[in-house]
Amino acid sequence: MTGSVPGRCCQPRLGAGRGVRGRRDAGRSRWRAGPVGRRRGWGGNPSSPLDPACSGAGGGAAMKLKLKNVFLAYFLVSIAGLLYALVQLGQPCDCLPPLRAAAEQLRQKDLRISQLQAELRRPPPAPAQPPEPEALPTIYVVTPTYARLVQKAELVRLSQTLSLVPRLHWLLVEDAESPTPLVSGLLAASGLLFTHLVVLTPKAQRLREGEPGWVHPRGVEQRNKALDWLRGRGGAVGGEKDPPPPGTQGVVYFADDDNTYSRELFEEMRWTRGVSVWPVGLVGGLRFEGPQVQDGRVVGFHTAWEPNRPFPVDMAGFAVALPLLLAKPNAQFDSTAPRGHLESSLLSHLVDPKDLEPRAANCTRVLVWHTRTEKPKMKQEEQLQRQGRGSDPAIEV
Repeated sequence: MTGSVPGRCCQPRLGAGRGVRGRRDAGRSRWRAGPVGRRRGWGGNPSSPLDPACSGAGGGAAMKLKLKNVFLAYFLVSIAGLLYALVQLGQPCDCLPPLRAAAEQLRQKDLRISQLQAELRRPPPAPAQPPEPEALPTIYVVTPTYARLVQKAELVRLSQTLSLVPRLHWLLVEDAESPTPLVSGLLAASGLLFTHLVVLTPKAQRLREGEPGWVHPRGVEQRNKALDWLRGRGGAVGGEKDPPPPGTQGVVYFADDDNTYSRELFEEMRWTRGVSVWPVGLVGGLRFEGPQVQDGRVVGFHTAWEPNRPFPVDMAGFAVALPLLLAKPNAQFDSTAPRGHLESSLLSHLVDPKDLEPRAANCTRVLVWHTRTEKPKMKQEEQLQRQGRGSDPAIEV
């Protein structure tokens, strides 16, 4: 058979078409080749892959076919990509919205810069004018006082603090049978609008020698005397003797003469509608006592002494609107109230604890302190008096 088998060499077989001689020559040739020839591919299967002629021709044809296929695939992919690019060239661009957004941001920034430049060129506003003193509610400060060696020193200190406060009326109430020259002269020289009142504490309520101050509450009769005057019941011995007319807007504050007051405190209390409260420093064995505030409302009290009192506040820690006091004619301090309940005896007639008005930054600032002038030691003065060389009694201390 002279045809070629696919995958094999297309060369004709040795001795084909030569007859007997050709076959004999081919046999000799195979015999000469022997094992070596068979190992080298001679005389074996003509289509063996080790045949150089056969492997070169068949492998080259297969490689050409593979290259042709790769080139065809690459060509088809390239054509597809080119067609896609040509189609996209005709589509509308969707980049306009981002460009518009960026342009709007730039416009807003330019507008803000223009506004800032205009504000810089604008002249500064005129400072706000404080209200005229006549338009402010009057603060009525009630101060009980009694004769002692440091009385003048403490009244001078307090009067000079009060002189810094506009629209203030000082109600100074002496614990005495009649007005004393010391207090009358001090009030006249203070420059304050004042009312001088006098009432003597009953003997049964007076402290005996050596008794602690908490045995009997002090200043009860004097504070009630000031409330009587505000309600039109008279009794003034000096200064402004007429009570405030009906409809007067004001606030009443009970200020002892031995405390220390910031002038800011009086502006905090001036617009009180009912009863306003704030903390007091250095009182009750604590750094401060005062209301506890949550969401702008009093929810408790920071105190160590009987926290279950109706109103566990200090006398210096609250103020009362004048219209409220006038509307409650029976509201006053109870001289028989238990220790620590003197403030509650008045406030219980005026307001509920939940309706207290926290001031001083929601009761977070201390603007009044419980201070007390140290009792002076007079041993040397007493010794000079025994020797007849005491101080001149005409010199008022």
